[in-house]
Amino acid sequence: MGGAGVSEQAMTDPAPGTPGRRTGPEGPFPFRQFIVKMHGRCNLACTYCYLYEGPDGSWRDRPAAASAAVLDRTATRIAEHAERHALRDLALVLHGGEPLLAGAGPLAEVTGRVRELVPRGCQVHATVQTNATLLTEERLAVLADAGIRVGISLDGGTAAHNRRRVDHAGRPSWPAAARGARLVAERFPESYAGLLTVVDPTLDPVETYESLLGLRPPALDLLLPHGNWTAPPPGRTGVRYGDWLCAVFDRWWAAGRREVRVRLFEECVALLLGLPAATEALGLAPFDAVVVETDGSIEQVDSLKSAYPGAARTGLDVFRHTFDDALRHPGVAARQAGTASLAGECRACPLLRVCGGGHYAHRYRAGHGFRNPSVYCADLQRFIRHVSSRLTAAAGGPTPGGPAASGLPGGGSVVSGLLEGGSAANGFPEDGSAAKGPSATGQSATAPASVGLSVVGPASAGPYAVGTVPVGPSAIGPAPAGTSAAGPAPTGTSAAGPASAGSAVGPAPAGPASAGPSVSAPASAGVSVVGPASADSSAVGSAPAGPTVTAPATAPAPAGPASAGSGASAGPASAGAASVRPVVSGSAAAGTGPAEGGAS
Repeated sequence: MGGAGVSEQAMTDPAPGTPGRRTGPEGPFPFRQFIVKMHGRCNLACTYCYLYEGPDGSWRDRPAAASAAVLDRTATRIAEHAERHALRDLALVLHGGEPLLAGAGPLAEVTGRVRELVPRGCQVHATVQTNATLLTEERLAVLADAGIRVGISLDGGTAAHNRRRVDHAGRPSWPAAARGARLVAERFPESYAGLLTVVDPTLDPVETYESLLGLRPPALDLLLPHGNWTAPPPGRTGVRYGDWLCAVFDRWWAAGRREVRVRLFEECVALLLGLPAATEALGLAPFDAVVVETDGSIEQVDSLKSAYPGAARTGLDVFRHTFDDALRHPGVAARQAGTASLAGECRACPLLRVCGGGHYAHRYRAGHGFRNPSVYCADLQRFIRHVSSRLTAAAGGPTPGGPAASGLPGGGSVVSGLLEGGSAANGFPEDGSAAKGPSATGQSATAPASVGLSVVGPASAGPYAVGTVPVGPSAIGPAPAGTSAAGPAPTGTSAAGPASAGSAVGPAPAGPASAGPSVSAPASAGVSVVGPASADSSAVGSAPAGPTVTAPATAPAPAGPASAGSGASAGPASAGAASVRPVVSGSAAAGTGPAEGGAS
């Protein structure tokens, strides 16, 4: 299928009164990702597809394609939701099945209808997620004219990597998919959103990654295959998946420049630095995606169908119900409840703010529901601790990433080098003005192309729509007290004031804060995730030994109001975002997952 499901996001407390954000417990977080099933069938029969081969067979009872009436009503409901919640940005993800079985014309028509109906000032970022086998120059021209970007699902850049992606006669899909992917890269690069790849631990990780680079994607999403405690993922022994991700991360990190945006890596780094990020795989963001099936049913995301029959069902539809009705569904509410919906082991874990319990579907256990750690718990620990160790090493001394960027003393060279030259990779304008006006992504604001980590755009910039266009300039206000180097740091405090609740604990280096190397994130060369970390979003538990990694000390905020939901402020950043270390404690060992179940 085009995307074989997924989704993403990180819990940050919005500024009170910001349009489109929660201001208290009385209101849920609005949907910002609208996944519309254009076609409910697929021209491929991937052997690992949970949607067609998994426990939920509801697709058989639905029409193959969405009717004009369903699509028109869906557009109206999206516009209603955007107006009610003052959304300034939303993601329209045209999905399947294989959405291009419906043709490019209907995709363009529904996109145009949504843009016509949403309130003035609301930007619609449209993406189609496809297996690329049906892409032609004519179809790509239609999509480009309609402002629809193209995300492609592939498991690698060679035929061998895609051996599980076959058609219904068992024939390989790679020749057609490769033609489609190369056509996008060569003839329609401005429409190229990126690649979505399911991790296969039996494949060489570095070879797989480098083969994907050969397809010239601007962004890459690496997804763990859907599995849970009752139906474990294939080959889950030890920390094979964690090791695989670590190997690819090291290859990506060692390049010294950003060859491609890897969402999982960039957002893990952001979360370790105590910054906001928007991904379902990591962090504590309230979930904000909703699905409309081909019959008009409003459902939760497809990944839940890997757990048990009916797991995604809400009983609602676009003809009789609004998306606000869906926000009140218990399943949606549970995914917007932050730590309250997590297992006790997760709430007590020092990696909580980074891991966030992992992907919701991966927590399921028959008879116990979803209040369990992820079946990938040990793998996630392995990966997060590994990334933290790399950040700590980069902050501690010179690294082989080339000359240090301005504002990043000594060991910042690898961090900054990975993030340079982003405009070519992202399609960002050089001035960062990918979209005019304030951002309203719900989880993060974007930074200029030349700035560091782009945790950007609507949350759907992940698995459902790889590399959705980023939305607006960075908004980094002056750093809170405790961020800058201002004299000796008393033991147990951050560099110019007490550490905020939930921030990195443990003594700060004795003596002036400048005595040891640090990695700053100035607007011109650092981490481009913006806005202060909330008081409890930085380090949890003891931070590893090593120099402090700080948020920007100074950087001008853009003119105009802070974006809705950007987590950024036009004024001073709130206190509590002070001295931030990677939030990992304990040894670099993988750690242990839940004691029960899950053995492969």
